[in-house]
Amino acid sequence: MSTERLTPLHLGPYPAEWKQPYIYEITDLLTNGFVGSSLPHQTENSETGIRYLQGFNVRPNKLDLARTTWVTHDFHAKNRKSQLREGDVLVVQSGHIGTAAVVTDEAAGSNCHAVIICRFKPRIVDPNFASQYLNSQIGQARLRGLHVGSSLPHINTSELGRFKLPLPPLHEQRKLAQLWVTWDTAIQKTEQLIAAKEQSTKALMKRVFGKCSYPRCRLSEFTRRVTRKNVGGDGHPLTISGVDGLVSQSHYFGKRIAAAKTEHYTLLKRGEYAYNKSYSAGYPLGAIKRLDARDDGIVSTLYLCFALDESKAPISDYFAYFCEAGGFNHQIYQVAQEGARNHGLLNVTADDFFSMTMPIPPRDVQERVLNVLGAAMRELSLLNDQLAAVRSQKRGLMQKLLTGHWRLPVSAPQRQHGNR
Repeated sequence: MSTERLTPLHLGPYPAEWKQPYIYEITDLLTNGFVGSSLPHQTENSETGIRYLQGFNVRPNKLDLARTTWVTHDFHAKNRKSQLREGDVLVVQSGHIGTAAVVTDEAAGSNCHAVIICRFKPRIVDPNFASQYLNSQIGQARLRGLHVGSSLPHINTSELGRFKLPLPPLHEQRKLAQLWVTWDTAIQKTEQLIAAKEQSTKALMKRVFGKCSYPRCRLSEFTRRVTRKNVGGDGHPLTISGVDGLVSQSHYFGKRIAAAKTEHYTLLKRGEYAYNKSYSAGYPLGAIKRLDARDDGIVSTLYLCFALDESKAPISDYFAYFCEAGGFNHQIYQVAQEGARNHGLLNVTADDFFSMTMPIPPRDVQERVLNVLGAAMRELSLLNDQLAAVRSQKRGLMQKLLTGHWRLPVSAPQRQHGNR
């Protein structure tokens, strides 16, 4: 189903017997968390402080409490409207706009900052159903119609109140939410497997590359710097993602951020490398990535680009794994202390970079290492494929159920004898 024409008031197809009330009609409380600076009231004492939830704690259908801020009891007592109860649905106002999660027993009693609090009427709405709907492909498409602001888009509480929420009977809401939570559990377990595999693979890389006693060679001895210009100004702008490597800029950011004129950009070809000299997620000293996803692309001249000389260099995959293991991090750190940044860039010159050294073992040793690491990476790739498949299956299932193409065999709850 196309979601392009869906709006906060236009739900698209849904089962005919479902109601479509406004959110403000089915909530006992609809307000936003504390607005303003909480810094004077924050404390590092988690034993005596009150948990303070913010937008970054709200993930689709779950709260991430790994990173937590705490505020004083006095602040908490003075801000009663932003005190949370179990079952409240939190909706992110800015950033990952519209992302929703239910307050769990663990997070009940917390206070919160600049998120919308929806306390739904318990006899009308199951909060897990509401959260699942808002995070669905349909829900997110409709929520985009509430975005206001250009430089920093956000959602106003009053506007969310005018959002129509399709509601089946309460017992059907609970059945649907239970089904979708089962899929979330499968997604979460796969994510945990991937995280564990990534951690073990990184540990394996560090063991393999950590104690190399082979002769060291300078990068300048087995690489050549790539400085070819983007003649004609055409080309596909790329950026470095810590997770995905050199990827399309428009895909990664959701928009093109390259300069209007790109003749001065560097043209990179498949198999060549780029170093971004700035922080990437998981790469505090910058990431060195190989272009694998496409035949060519253009990158900012702030990147240091190079190619391996096949007659002198290590096997390209071996070199790529060495970079992923942080094999150059210590040397980069030595020439780029934290105080020597320039507009967020590490102070690493081309001479510094190509003067770094790497131990290069005989080719047969490299091949044995690649066999071991390659098996681990293939297993990781299969797990990522499995995760993508489970997420896709859940999206398809939700769309079928929310539009009424499929219906759950749900019987109405039986009345108790004492409630006639």
